[in-house]
Amino acid sequence: MSTSSTRLPEGRYGRSSDQRADRTLKVVGGVLAVLFAALIGWFGYHYVAQNEISAELIRFETGEDAVKVHLEVHKDAGVVGYCTVRSQAADGAEVGRADFRFDGDATRIDQVVTLRTTSPGTSAELIGCHAE
Repeated sequence: MSTSSTRLPEGRYGRSSDQRADRTLKVVGGVLAVLFAALIGWFGYHYVAQNEISAELIRFETGEDAVKVHLEVHKDAGVVGYCTVRSQAADGAEVGRADFRFDGDATRIDQVVTLRTTSPGTSAELIGCHAE
């Protein structure tokens, strides 16, 4: 007994609908990948090139009701901004958080700020800096 073939002869009837759908999906996927890469690039550029203020926590001293934090801030001349610092207790609970404002024409500011705490803090952490 012979079996009949269900395949159409190649090249006789044009592309199948599966081939057209595969090509469409590849084109749409390529366009979406390019758009996603462009979006990631834009966010990366904005974060790196447009950040006008940055800081580094040099050291800190803990006390019963305050933590003294030594910050070194770098910013563009005339830019006004703030840096957020927090302190945690030994159990990890946050005992203090404050924003410290930096303005003026100086491009480098080396300053010791005092962060008031609700209980003795064991650490100090620079959360981030933002230009206004």
